[in-house]
Amino acid sequence: MSYDKSNIFAKILRGEIPCDRVYEDDWALAFRDIEPQAPVHVLVIPKGPYASSDDFAARATGEEIIGFFRAVGRVARDLGVVGSGYRILSNCGPDAHQEVMHFHVHIFAGKDLGRMIKPVDK
Repeated sequence: MSYDKSNIFAKILRGEIPCDRVYEDDWALAFRDIEPQAPVHVLVIPKGPYASSDDFAARATGEEIIGFFRAVGRVARDLGVVGSGYRILSNCGPDAHQEVMHFHVHIFAGKDLGRMIKPVDK
């Protein structure tokens, strides 16, 4: 999966498309999802051009990886969801329904999110 510089998150990073920004630092940008699936639904994206979590893990520098995941934690703390709990999710590839080919993490919170997935029938 190659990186497409015309994806919506790349356009947001370049300031071509507005977002409801909640956090930004040298490594990441966080903003509210335009179609929230929970009372709190924020996306955190790295500033580098990485198509997926696999691409990020393979090509990002250690500094980028540390900075990004520290930003995810900072956003959760800033949103006040650490005490009650939150879920982070990253879809990677077609079977996971990754819609935007720019690595991103969803932070979901604000209600009981239930089980992560349904048990497999045996």
